[in-house]
Amino acid sequence: MKKFFAVALLALCSLFAAAAFVAPAPVAADAKAATLAVGAVAPDFTLPDATGKQHSLASLKGKSGTVIIFVSTKCPVSNAYNARMQKLADDFGARGVNVVGINSNASEPAAEVKSHAAEKGLTFTMLKDAGNQIADRFDAQVTPEAYLLDASGKLVYHGRIDNSRNGDSVTSSELRDAVEAVLAGRPVEKTEVKAFGCSIKRG
Repeated sequence: MKKFFAVALLALCSLFAAAAFVAPAPVAADAKAATLAVGAVAPDFTLPDATGKQHSLASLKGKSGTVIIFVSTKCPVSNAYNARMQKLADDFGARGVNVVGINSNASEPAAEVKSHAAEKGLTFTMLKDAGNQIADRFDAQVTPEAYLLDASGKLVYHGRIDNSRNGDSVTSSELRDAVEAVLAGRPVEKTEVKAFGCSIKRG
């Protein structure tokens, strides 16, 4: 009888031990499931500019839309677009669409971002994404890479600014067309066009 109770007690203890064991949370099979997709509303975030002043996405949104462009100080492709990015800011700022630059390169410190913007005449807000958390959230891979949010904060375009690194050879301007569509209250025809440039140097 004692032997029976001992075996039963051992089995009961094993059962409780198995029940108490909590398996670690599974890792998402698709890492991109958590990133921003076309049609989704961009979550708010806060990043510092090159002087250290904090800015939330909500505070930078234009009344009609917001263009976010991941940029670099060293990438020749990104630098080839400096004048075009500034022209986007100039042309659309008065029409209620703000342009925001984000530098997520681990190899480009805030001081360099500040001096680069001054040297190249970039007057739109430039944020520093240390640790590339926002680049990861947006799944940004290269510089330059553009994202257009409509007035409600929904992502309506993601991809390249236009089709040529050489400004004189541009034959299609997808980002500018998308902004014009948003301002006119029309659907964006091309919602995603693969961006090209230098890879973001993650830390």
